[in-house]
Amino acid sequence: MIKNNRLQIMSRIVIFAFFILFCLNISAQIVYHDAGNFPILGKVSEATETRYERLPAYLKKISRSPVWNLGKNTAGLALRFRTNSTMVAARWTALSNNAMNHQTATGTKGLDLYALVENEWVFVNSGRPTGQETTATIIGNMTSEEREYMLYLPLYDGVSKLEIGVDSLAFIGQPQVDLPRRTKPVVCYGTSILQGGCATRPGMAHTNILERRFNREFINLGFSGNALLDLEIAELMATVDASLFILDFLPNANVEQMNERAIRFFRIIREKHPDTPVLFVEDPVFTHSRFDNRIAEEVKNKNATINRIVNQLKAEGEKNIELLSSRDMLGRDGEATVDGVHFTDLGFMRYADLLTPYIEAVIR
Repeated sequence: MIKNNRLQIMSRIVIFAFFILFCLNISAQIVYHDAGNFPILGKVSEATETRYERLPAYLKKISRSPVWNLGKNTAGLALRFRTNSTMVAARWTALSNNAMNHQTATGTKGLDLYALVENEWVFVNSGRPTGQETTATIIGNMTSEEREYMLYLPLYDGVSKLEIGVDSLAFIGQPQVDLPRRTKPVVCYGTSILQGGCATRPGMAHTNILERRFNREFINLGFSGNALLDLEIAELMATVDASLFILDFLPNANVEQMNERAIRFFRIIREKHPDTPVLFVEDPVFTHSRFDNRIAEEVKNKNATINRIVNQLKAEGEKNIELLSSRDMLGRDGEATVDGVHFTDLGFMRYADLLTPYIEAVIR
């Protein structure tokens, strides 16, 4: 009788242990959800060929091929969602599997997760790519607490597929907090630097830094090596009810192109937005221009040209236009670029700090 009781007790213990293990196994399972179910920030238009790209489909037959192809890079795009999961994972396929010798894989084709804490965005962790297809746990071991998240997409690649993973027992849904604010976004046009070259992770591109700092949507129209004042991009920008337009094309456009197109580019925007501030930005004083005389002369000539153009516009009666000096953009220590041209995270933070007072005056 005693032996039978012991066997019954042992059986119950074993069954209970299996039950506990079963429950733990369920809670540890990851369920992936199509990221297409959640709102995306940073797009001018939803009428794109696929969800994860920046230029509307009609520009495919109008824009130069390099501009169109770069528009498929997801610089500045971010997903918003809410979950009480104890972990957040992602499963994504890089569109082109790009790799560069001066930018990290995480910055090129990785993801960056932020959480909203007391209305401020706090870095959580990065999704580091392992190849063209990646499955990664971005963060784990959290308390089961409802949080708002923002997931930045790659800077120098696109994504053809993206899923967000959470605990099987957790919920994931639409954001309930309207941050960053989507009304009156800041629209930026520029070069590889604007696109995010060469931030170590997507959240460190200066437009993304500023988006979090001001809790205002930023639209990134940076096209590496191809900010040549293509007029159809000005027409696209003019469709946005923006709080500010930033024109940061000097690292790409030469003096001849600026003389030919800069005023026309500006006028296209101004015709639709007669009172919206427009900020022109000087060419950065690249760190190697201290030693490279050709680069130093090029920067000098470009900055003299944009100063003349902006002064001409002001003389013609244009209001709400300014020119941002680049003298202090990168600091004075020469340590803010990866190759003399493209910014490191330090360079992007310094650039964001330089832009902040002007943007603050316009937005607030």
